[in-house]
Amino acid sequence: MTGPEAFRPDSRLVAALAPSPNHGERRAPIDMLLLHYTGMERAEEAVERLRDPAAEVSAHYVVLEDGTILQMVPETRRAWHAGVSSWQGVSDINSCSIGIEIANPGHAFGYPPFPEAQIVSVAALAQDILARHPAIRADRVLAHSDVAPLRKDDPGEKFPWHLLHHAGVGHLVHEAPIEGGRFFMRGEAGQPVEALQSMLALYGYPISVNGTYDEETEAVVRAFQRHFRRARVDGVADMSTLKTLHALIRARPAPETA
Repeated sequence: MTGPEAFRPDSRLVAALAPSPNHGERRAPIDMLLLHYTGMERAEEAVERLRDPAAEVSAHYVVLEDGTILQMVPETRRAWHAGVSSWQGVSDINSCSIGIEIANPGHAFGYPPFPEAQIVSVAALAQDILARHPAIRADRVLAHSDVAPLRKDDPGEKFPWHLLHHAGVGHLVHEAPIEGGRFFMRGEAGQPVEALQSMLALYGYPISVNGTYDEETEAVVRAFQRHFRRARVDGVADMSTLKTLHALIRARPAPETA
């Protein structure tokens, strides 16, 4: 698939170009890799939409179920994949990120498992991107749901983040086992809830630190669970969620100093 906006692939792993007109000038250096699922019943429909000027969406790459990698937008350009989003106080995620769409119908259409061949390709592509963009730290390989927790669920709790981590991609810790004990949920308020919000904000999540376990807090906890504590995704901050969050913050890569 080529067209009037054909360009040279950035990665040797790209099997074909599927140029999208939906991109613009970057406004910040690249320091994030963002993973999505397509969320449509058929991959072909998703590719068509990502190339449709009227849709005003795109991504740098699409990885099909059989592992085939398509490139839609040059990495030097700002693809339109993150939408309204934020991380560590930065709201223009499109400018600082490279976006990979992973073909999967998503939660609205049965949410099947990701095929092995597809995950192998995603990991290889991510490794290739990170090798060319060393400013992307492990803790800035994120899910769309991380940066837009009130709007997005992708790539979701079935995405095998641990396999990418074993391949040297992303930041992860072992999930603390689910156990009994104190937990926090919608409607609660107080200093412990404020402390939880502060920890989530410290890691980067867009959350208000107001001491109330509101809709936003529940959505952010659910997003955290989808990525880092996938055993149970319910938006309830149980001891397993809290311990995993503590461990993640402690293990976070230190920023490089000049």
